[in-house]
Amino acid sequence: MNTSAAPLPSFLVDPDKMHFIDGAWLASASGQTIETRNPATGEVIARLARGGQEEIDLAVAAARRAFEGRWSRITPSQRHGLLMRAHAIMELHGDELALLETYDMGAPVSRGLGIRSFILKMIEYFAAQAMNWGGETIPNSLPGQFTTMTIKAPVGVIGGIIPWNSPMVGAWWTIGGALATGCTVVLKPAEDASLSVLRLAELLAEAGIPDGVVNVVTGLGAEAGAALAVHADVDRIAFTGSTVTGREVIRASASNIKRLSLELGGKSPDIVFADADLAKAVPGAAMGVFNNSGQICYAGTRVFVQRSIQEEFVERMAAFTSTLKVGSPLDPDVQLGPLISERQLSRVLEYIEIGSFEGASLAVGGKRLTGNLAGGYFVEPTVFDNVDNGMRVAQEEIFGPVMSVIPFDDGEEALRLANSIEYGLGGAVWTDSVSTATRMMHGIKAGQVWVNCYGQMDPAVGFGGCKLSGYGWKGGSEHLEGFLYKKAVTISAN
Repeated sequence: MNTSAAPLPSFLVDPDKMHFIDGAWLASASGQTIETRNPATGEVIARLARGGQEEIDLAVAAARRAFEGRWSRITPSQRHGLLMRAHAIMELHGDELALLETYDMGAPVSRGLGIRSFILKMIEYFAAQAMNWGGETIPNSLPGQFTTMTIKAPVGVIGGIIPWNSPMVGAWWTIGGALATGCTVVLKPAEDASLSVLRLAELLAEAGIPDGVVNVVTGLGAEAGAALAVHADVDRIAFTGSTVTGREVIRASASNIKRLSLELGGKSPDIVFADADLAKAVPGAAMGVFNNSGQICYAGTRVFVQRSIQEEFVERMAAFTSTLKVGSPLDPDVQLGPLISERQLSRVLEYIEIGSFEGASLAVGGKRLTGNLAGGYFVEPTVFDNVDNGMRVAQEEIFGPVMSVIPFDDGEEALRLANSIEYGLGGAVWTDSVSTATRMMHGIKAGQVWVNCYGQMDPAVGFGGCKLSGYGWKGGSEHLEGFLYKKAVTISAN
């Protein structure tokens, strides 16, 4: 299927997109725009308003008014009801939003079905949590008659800086927590993929979310994102992106000592032992790398394989990888779509050259796809064998469909190699041994570890990172704690 010949979603009939602030569309004061391209064709499909300090100021002011005003008087039951209305909106418009992401960042429509299901689970979880948080009464040793307790209250205005690799999921991690706790939000989506987030804000307004509770400012990270991160009236920043930019967000937060949660880079280890079921481990490890064309922060791109099965594993992996269908993301049979941009394509192809230059063996893939895909940003899923753990392809985040197979002899070496990295986002182990699995899950230094699977997520469990992969938690009860602060209360009955 040719994406350029398919009808555009109705939201793109008018290609000029504005900011969504205080329940209304607003153009940038500068009049400047940013082109957004369909990565499957390279064609311009929309022009985003290029926001900066002025638009961020307006959005934060709207969020503050909403937080201090009507929104502060909404009860937990009412917030639960609004979240369930948002759930109904997502069910009704989920296909439209998924299609927008297909056009905007190249996600295959087949992946969109799974993303939609996950988002619905997220909203259900946050709706339940809207009525399930609070403080506690605490015995005290004060002289006289005192009652002591803690209560929790919403932090205030939340700034959400969202990555381009899964905009809707990124948006809901922030929106869900805010709606459940009574906070308000200013979102700055990535300039490469803002369309679904803009449409979501419009739909939430239609669902009854009060004006100013959810605002979206589009623009460049160095302009709109930086202005949001440093803004003195933003109480918390939830950032997902590179470790380099994460450091800038940390520095910017000093303006008012705002709270932070940071999900940053990753280079996750996926360890395959000789006793693993390769019929499961091979496709599991493959899609742990190639899902979303490798554009996932926790992708298991460092595949450690016990030396005794290395040759068989690589043969099977090359054969499986060769069966993956890469092409138009509108084709329901396609498993890998394009990379997000020409810039990202160039980065991935450069790393493939680096891997070969460093001496790794190219087992399969390694080329840009042209022919009927010319114009799009497509690259073959790529597997390097005999990678040394010190090579750049094994140490640096590529953010593309590139796997590095690294041999090891025993569990001790596997852990040493797996943890010899500056990141700590995800990790996995494939084995039939309970003792090996237990040792690995305790030994891998990462915020999320899978055993005999890869990438499975549940909003009630959540995930986080350590080391240079950041801090904070997405999902579970701890996720909501980031949107709340605690007060100690002492009441005298004397």
